[in-house]
Amino acid sequence: MTPATEQRVPGSGVGSRPGRKLSVPDIAARKRGPKLAMVTAYDYPTARRAEAAGLDLLLVGDSLGMAVLGYESTVPVTMEDVLHHTRAVVRGAPGTHVVADLPFMSYQVSVAQAVENAGRLVKEGGADAVKLEGGRIVQDRLRAIAAAGIPVMGHVGLTPQSAGSLGGFRVQGRDAVSARAILADAAAVVAGGAYALVVEAVPAELGTLITARVPIPTIGIGAGPGCDGQVLVSNDLLGLEDRIAPKFVKRYAEVGVAMETAFAAYAADVRSGAFPDAAEHGYAMKPEIAAALHKAAGE
Repeated sequence: MTPATEQRVPGSGVGSRPGRKLSVPDIAARKRGPKLAMVTAYDYPTARRAEAAGLDLLLVGDSLGMAVLGYESTVPVTMEDVLHHTRAVVRGAPGTHVVADLPFMSYQVSVAQAVENAGRLVKEGGADAVKLEGGRIVQDRLRAIAAAGIPVMGHVGLTPQSAGSLGGFRVQGRDAVSARAILADAAAVVAGGAYALVVEAVPAELGTLITARVPIPTIGIGAGPGCDGQVLVSNDLLGLEDRIAPKFVKRYAEVGVAMETAFAAYAADVRSGAFPDAAEHGYAMKPEIAAALHKAAGE
């Protein structure tokens, strides 16, 4: 359906704009509330629906590797993958603040590489900001990206790109040593010039402590209710993903079940001949033209 023929579905919210896009200062001001609502988006239709629903931020996460591309981790995701999906999301949600992930090995090699790839996500992808994982070890990258005029978001706690060295997708910061390390990483992210911070898979007490100690908004995912906002993978909250079920996910719909039901009903109708119905789903031809065609065909 093209924009020219698109019709708004009553009650869907599609076709409306919830307000102007949040700027970096707007997001910084939300440290004092109200809380920020963020979800991942990887494609145009999801972005459209998220914007119509009034989400504050959208994240084109490298989680697309697992959620969309079928990989076992985020590691295989490339810059071209993220750029491709970011463009689609920006087209679908032009009025929403879009953050794009820097994927694995797009910023680890050097500061120059980090700045160049961050610039690509903004210039070629249309993102409003970029996100990268890590704290003290990437502080120089954060600082250089911010100095280039590119808004940058940090990410501490469970960092999926380095999950292998962390013992897998496990809660981080449960002991005093690792909790202090995550606090130090959060401070490094702030010192590096980040405007917001994702905190993933840490005890709720640590999420609250980080939020109290840093002057920038924290966006939690499995970090408890004390953060300044929350983010979830859209496929998880929609019920599209059924292979894994992190404890921190709340399902708000069962879209996957609805899709299977619809596909099965469609297949049954095709096989039985119930679809398409000639009158309801077909296009008519003038009788005289049909007669002439049959005559020409010798029927």
